[in-house]
Amino acid sequence: MARPIWTGTLSFGLLNVPIRLMTAERRVDLHFRMLDQRNNQPVRYERVNAESGEEVPWKDIVKAYEYSKGNYVVLEESDIRNAAAEAHETVEIDTFIDAGQLTPAYFEKPYFLVPGKKAEKGYVLLRETLKRTGKIGIARVVIRTREYLCAVMPQDDALMLILLRFPQELVSEEEYALPDKALSDYRISDRELDMAGELIESMSGKFQPDNYRDEFRDRLTAVIEQRLKSKGVTTTLEEEEPAHANATTNVVDFMALLKKSIEGKQRTPAKGKDEPEKTGKKPAAKKAGKKAEPTTKKASRKSPAKKATTTRKGRKAG
Repeated sequence: MARPIWTGTLSFGLLNVPIRLMTAERRVDLHFRMLDQRNNQPVRYERVNAESGEEVPWKDIVKAYEYSKGNYVVLEESDIRNAAAEAHETVEIDTFIDAGQLTPAYFEKPYFLVPGKKAEKGYVLLRETLKRTGKIGIARVVIRTREYLCAVMPQDDALMLILLRFPQELVSEEEYALPDKALSDYRISDRELDMAGELIESMSGKFQPDNYRDEFRDRLTAVIEQRLKSKGVTTTLEEEEPAHANATTNVVDFMALLKKSIEGKQRTPAKGKDEPEKTGKKPAAKKAGKKAEPTTKKASRKSPAKKATTTRKGRKAG
C-alpha cells in the first residue's frame, strides 16, 4: 500500500476531519540510464563549478535567485522555511463554488483524501453534501514547504484533492490569435452545423478508460522483455510500509458544529492559534519574535551584503 504524503485535517466551518493525503496518479514512463558503450558503465551527472571546473559537494551548494542577468541573491534554507505558511497539517476550505466554475486549465495534480480512524462520519457527510449540492470546496494546503491552491471534490466513494494552478500561472487566451468572429465570417452554414452534430452524436458513448492504453509503452516494453531473455533476470524490491499513527476523534456533535458554523460563519482555528487568545498576546508578535533571533545570529557570523549577490562567473558583485 502506498504511503501518505502527509497526515492532517480537512476543515470547513468548525468541523475537522482527520485525513491522509494519498497520491492519485501512477507514473508509468520508462526511464533510461546513459551508459558508456565502451564498458557499459553508468555515466554520472556531476555538480561542477563553472569557473574552476571542480566538482562541488552537496554541503557547499546553496540556492539563489537570478534577479537580473548574471546576478543572483543567495537564499538560506531558513529563508525558504520562513516564507512557507504555518498551517502545514490542515486543508482549510475557504469557500464552496459550483463545480462548473472551475475550468480544466486550473487542474494540475490529483490526490485522494483518505479518512483517519473514526473520522468516517465527517468524511461521508462532506462527500455526500458536495454531491447533492453540485459544489466543490476551494482551499489552501501546504505540502512540504510550498503552499498550493486546491479543490476538494467528490468522486464515487472518495474525496479528491486536486492541486490547482494559480491565475498568474495561466496564459490568457487573449495572447493568441483565436477565431472569435461570427460564424458567418467563416462561411459556416446551419446545414454544416447540423451534419457535424449528427456525426458527433453517432460517435458518442460512455467514457471507458480501460479501452485506452499507452501503445508506445507496450511496444517498447515488449522490446525490453525480448532483450532480457538473453541478459539475465530482474529483481523486485518490496518495501514494508511502516505503521502510521492515524489521528483519532472522539464522538462529535456534528449538528451543533454545523449550526454554530452557519450562525457565526466561524472557521476552525489551526493548532496553536488559540493560545494567544488566552494570554492576550497577538500571534503576529510571537511570529516576529521567532524570526528575529536567526537574523541576529546570521549578521554576527557573516556580512549578508557580501554574500547577497554574485555574478554568473562566481565573482561577488558590489
